[in-house]
Amino acid sequence: MNFLQDVRKRLPTAQKLPSYDDLSKSAEKMTPRLAFFRRRIRLRENSRISIPLGLAGRILMPAGAPPSIRYAILIALTSSTCPDTIRYRKISEKHDKVFVTGCQDPALETNQPRANAAFVVLARNKELEGVLQSLKSVERHFNRWFHYPYVFLNDGDFNSTFKDEVRKHVSSNVEFGKIDSSMWGFPDWVDHNVAKEGIRKQGDAAIMYGGMESYHHIFFYKHELLQKYDWYWRVEPEIKYFCDITYDPFVHMERNNKTYGFTIAVKELKETVPNIFRYASAYKRVNNITSTGLWEMFLEPKPEKPADELPKDDPKYKKPLPEDILRTEPGAGTIPDVDPESMEGETYNMCHFWSNFEIARLDWFRSKEYEDFFQMMDRSGGFWMERIHYFRDIGYRHTTIAHCPANAKARQEPRPPYLETTTTDEKKRIEEDAYWEEWDEEKENGVGCRCRCDPEVPEVELKEGSCLPNWVDVAGGWITPGPPA
Repeated sequence: MNFLQDVRKRLPTAQKLPSYDDLSKSAEKMTPRLAFFRRRIRLRENSRISIPLGLAGRILMPAGAPPSIRYAILIALTSSTCPDTIRYRKISEKHDKVFVTGCQDPALETNQPRANAAFVVLARNKELEGVLQSLKSVERHFNRWFHYPYVFLNDGDFNSTFKDEVRKHVSSNVEFGKIDSSMWGFPDWVDHNVAKEGIRKQGDAAIMYGGMESYHHIFFYKHELLQKYDWYWRVEPEIKYFCDITYDPFVHMERNNKTYGFTIAVKELKETVPNIFRYASAYKRVNNITSTGLWEMFLEPKPEKPADELPKDDPKYKKPLPEDILRTEPGAGTIPDVDPESMEGETYNMCHFWSNFEIARLDWFRSKEYEDFFQMMDRSGGFWMERIHYFRDIGYRHTTIAHCPANAKARQEPRPPYLETTTTDEKKRIEEDAYWEEWDEEKENGVGCRCRCDPEVPEVELKEGSCLPNWVDVAGGWITPGPPA
């Protein structure tokens, strides 16, 4: 104990720690360049306690260190994950554009005719906690204004606890349905043992959801509870939204003749879709389907031929050797190497739209074109063994993958308070709402409305494995240049 006291005496005296109120007042006087020090960071990875970056700097830096040194170190520590350091680039609006940049008054659309749409939640009773987490986020950021109904589907019966808790957390009508074996399971013609063995192997290979039968075969869009709807918005357990959505995505999808909307596009694990491209390419060829641009998003770029390479019919290309000598050369007379993953000279790049968030037309899934294609894909065994919209303005997270946009400049509106009725602790209710009151600063080319991103989760647009560059290519390219190399 004496040793520790002696050490304390030898250490330089730190400045008195500022209170949170002191920091809040001083933050108002910060220049925009330093405003990101108001951002709060967690003390530990799994901690719920967070402190402003500015306070972290004053705690961690040695007494007497110049402010410029403190700020430089903090910038270096946070620049790899903090979305404030990202210079968002604008995407061409030739084929697709953000419906509403920044915020608008929800009343502009809540007083207008509503779309015939619903949220669809596929869940089981044991996922109640994750479902409630998702509902809180959906209601806070969107449905408190628009009140679209929910349809919950399960391969079993929902118990009374699940139903009661769900109803407490939503502001609209709720229906609960059961998916029978024809919609959630294996088709009659499939050898169930073979199919289950294929799924078991995927589970052994640690493929996300690959060991779950429901992951492979769901015809939820055929369920009777959805027959009366034209649109659906899929909601998964344990998801989180980062931005307020102050417009009606369903109405804007309909108005702009869109069929399918996504917010995250990433590369698939090869083991989960071993045959999907071969059969999709064959279907395209057999039905004489011509690409209008989107197909190329899912293809590996073809290697360019060297400029000095001679065409094969050029006389200089031929070797001036007798035929009998040519036959003795290693590899002569053999079939040239063929890429086993290639079809029609095209190779799948593993990109896909992450379907745990999607807004889409149900009549598209019910169409003859989709049904014919799905039946062909289903019977192949591949699942076992210009009307697309990128919701860039919607901040969304599921598991470890997240997208969160920058807030639009001069397009933010005051945020109406939202005190959650299901949280009984009054202090916690106020703290939860206060958290969303401190949204991120506005950015050039930002598109979000009152977004507050999680600095600990990397932006998927910038991660290796993101398919955003592929989407940008087919959408018309970047409008603004990228950062210098």
